[in-house]
Amino acid sequence: MLAVKGLTMRKVDLCLSSEGTEVVLATSSDEKHPAESIIDGNPRTFWTTTGMFPQEFIICFHKHVRIEKLTIQSYFVRTLRIEKSTSKEPADFEPWIERDLRHTEGQLQNEEIVGRDDHATYLRFIIVSAFDHFASVHGVSAEGIVVSNLH
Repeated sequence: MLAVKGLTMRKVDLCLSSEGTEVVLATSSDEKHPAESIIDGNPRTFWTTTGMFPQEFIICFHKHVRIEKLTIQSYFVRTLRIEKSTSKEPADFEPWIERDLRHTEGQLQNEEIVGRDDHATYLRFIIVSAFDHFASVHGVSAEGIVVSNLH
């Protein structure tokens, strides 16, 4: 562990609600499958889209973080775009990753993205298109460290 600016730097899953992370926006809502399921750490729970695309959700870390590896578990996502922001509000997003995911019949898509010293306070996930009328996101995890708290 490293100590910088009074913070103990340890690698954690930055996307867990237990770490203080929140889903601050989701473009579709289903009370049985809420957006908070994306960050609850349980792969059996999930957020589902409503059938029109694009669909998106925004994750807020409430901290300035450095992401080393991002993993998204989903079903039926065809094209995924991820944007990041280092602002104090969910604004000023810049393109980060755009990927076409493989269709995996009967099993979760497990997409890993290795960061390049990527810093963020917010991540916007945009499901541009899907292999079906609906898509689901079962989890997002981000391995990395907290760089600083927001002031």
